[in-house]
This record gives sequence, C-alpha cells and structure tokens, in this order.
Amino acid sequence: MKKNIIIYMLLSVSAVSFFSSCKKDYGDLNAATVESFTSNATVSELNNLVSGTESGMRNNLALYLDDVGSIGREFYHFAISEPRYVTDLLGAADATLSNSNFYITNPWASRYAAVKNCNVLVQAANNSTFISANQKSAYIGFARTIKAYQLLMNLNLTDSNGIRIDVNIPDKLGPFVSYDDALTAIASLLDSAKTDLATASVPFQLSGFGNFSDAAGLTQFNRALAARVAVYQQNWTAALAALNESFFGLNKDFNLGVSHEFGTGSGDQLNTFFIPQNQTGDIRVAHPSYAADIENGDDRIGKATLRNATASLSGLSSNRDIWVFTSSTAPIPIIRNEELILIYAEANIQNNDFTDAVTALNIIRNRHSLPNYSGAVNHDALITEMLKQRRYSLFCEGHRWIDMRRYNLLSQLPIDRSGDDVWSEFPLPVTEQ
Repeated sequence: MKKNIIIYMLLSVSAVSFFSSCKKDYGDLNAATVESFTSNATVSELNNLVSGTESGMRNNLALYLDDVGSIGREFYHFAISEPRYVTDLLGAADATLSNSNFYITNPWASRYAAVKNCNVLVQAANNSTFISANQKSAYIGFARTIKAYQLLMNLNLTDSNGIRIDVNIPDKLGPFVSYDDALTAIASLLDSAKTDLATASVPFQLSGFGNFSDAAGLTQFNRALAARVAVYQQNWTAALAALNESFFGLNKDFNLGVSHEFGTGSGDQLNTFFIPQNQTGDIRVAHPSYAADIENGDDRIGKATLRNATASLSGLSSNRDIWVFTSSTAPIPIIRNEELILIYAEANIQNNDFTDAVTALNIIRNRHSLPNYSGAVNHDALITEMLKQRRYSLFCEGHRWIDMRRYNLLSQLPIDRSGDDVWSEFPLPVTEQ
C-alpha cells in the first residue's frame, strides 16, 4: 500500500464523521488533523473518531458484497454502464480479475481507511488525559475489534495473497502475511480487545449496536466475530468457546446482533445495495440456481422475489430481484444470531457431535417453514446440509463464496456461460506494488 493511500485515511472522519441519529456536535471537522486527535484528545474528539470509524465502515460495502456475491454466484449485478460486474467478476471469455480496477482497489482502500481510523483512535486514547483508565479501555477495545473485522474483510477478498496487518506507520508498512498468519493475527487482535473490554466503561454512542453498546455487549460482539474467525481457522473448540461468550442462543431472535445502519440525515449514507423491485438498467437479480435449488415451502424464497419481466444482459438472465435489504435505509448485518447458530452446527459436526448439530440445523429449518432434517446423519451429509442452510440464511450477506472456498467446493458453483471462471481470490491491488 503506497503511503498516500494510508495518509488520506483520517481522513474519512471529516467527510462522514457522525450519524444524524446521534445528535452530537463534534466541532469543526474540516480542519481536523491526525495531530489534533492524537496529542491530547478530548472526549468529544475521541467520540468523533468512534463515529467516523463506524460511518467509514460502510464505504464501498455494497461493492464488497458485489464482489463476493457475484463470484459466489449468488446474484448478477447488471449495469449497462459497467460491464465488469458480469465480465471480470464472472471470468467471461478472456476476462481476468485486474489488480487496478475499482472492484478491488475501492473496497480494499475503504477497509484500510477504517483500520487507519482505528489506529488513530488507539493512539489518541492512549495519549488523552481527559479520560479515565476504564474509558481508555473502552475506546481501545472498540478500535481493536473493528480493526480485526475490517482486516478480515480484506483477507476474504485476497485469501492466499494475504494482507498487511501492521499499517501503523505509513512510511514503514509491515509486510504481507499469509492467510493463516493473518487469521492468527486477527484472532489475537480480537483476544486483546476482549481483555481491554473486560475493564471498560463506555463513554461513546454507537449506531447499529442496540443492546450491545456497553462493555458487556461489545464483548459479546467481539466474541461473535471471534467465533467466525475460529471456524475459518478450523478451530472448532475455540469457535464453541467464543459462542458461549457471545450473544448466541438457539432460541433467540435470528436477527439479534450488530448491523451497519443507514439514514437520510445530513452527513449520513444510504444503503446503496438496495434497488427497488422490477427496475431496469442498474439492477441486482438472484442467480437462477437460488430458486431452482431451494426446498418447497422455504420462506427464504422471499429474499428473491419474482420480477414482472425477466432481466437479461451479456448472455445472463434472471426473473428474480434481490429482496434482502428492502429499503434504502435497511441495515446490513455485520453478524447476527442466525449465523452463530450455523457456526454452532458446523463446529459440532466437525467435532462429531451430530446430535447437537442436527438440533441446531432443525431450528434453522423449522423457523423457515421446513420440516426437520431427514437425511443421513454423518459428517459429509451434515456438512452439505449446513452449507445449504448457510446459503439461504445468509444470502447476500457476504458468505457463500468464502464458505465454498474454505470447503474446497468452488468447482460446484455454476458456470453460466461457456468460458466463464469461478475465481478463488482477488489479486493484490496495484497500489500495493
């Protein structure tokens, strides 16, 4: 990552530094500098960094979902003015994934912008004389948790090409680390944040965290992310341990969790993944296999509603709109209980505890109007069932491609046109060369 990519990052604080729902005055952000935040920041300045970080996490989020959802054959993004959604991302003919195109450079930079804000927040909290030790722990624990989440998103894109973990000093960036080493570092960062939050007293407001805005709630959110990382590491015991400290519950609301929030207020953002039904032009439509493969009676068919007319572009077609986020202010989940139940099922399958796994899978099935699982009760059959439930429960939330890749099943994703490819990873952006 070139120095200028890192330096601009504070950055996004002055551009989208607060959510209108917070109704707080953070002063003149147009004159903000890194030094003004890190020398001896006030509570107001620290809270501005928190809100700016949370807001910046949404930048290019829809594009990230386009990346993983298109390659994972969850949907097509038809845009006449931008053919690369159906050429490069789907590997049409001789198309390849470029290291200089928007679909990697933009989300990559946005995630590292949020990482930069987290680093500044840690430095500012450590240097501030206006906060107590417990408040300092809250700022640092929040920052490290969000930093881990943002690094994981970039690692999801580049996979074996790795990511940089150490980007604290723009003039002296750390090396790229491997996929496994990156996951280890991310897990360690989450563990460090958990330690911080154990003694925290939270002096800031958050958007999209609901009841998880205090120290105990942030710890539960942190452990939910840790469970996700643990299954990526195939550390099933660690995944179950993290779940026990998270907001996981077999009988809890599926949507319980933490989300990116959107709004129409000044300085806020809309959910740009949302597109009204039956639009023409720039649209997102479900991959035909979504409806073809779903079980009869599954209410998750409502995530892909029938169009008035079939949409087609570049030899591809679909008669169903994406209807997961149903308004321009609909939240996009970061992590929610339905995913945690599926993590619980997966970890138990891998630990050969099939009884608990089937119980969890049946909870998912029953709440989506399906009967109990009636297939074979063995490792391979239950992994297939678990992946199917993840496909439909977490549709368009950024998981299908990663799931199929970590189980070496990318070859099972449909090829829609002769010569198309299913990519396993993105190249490192040209800004890293």
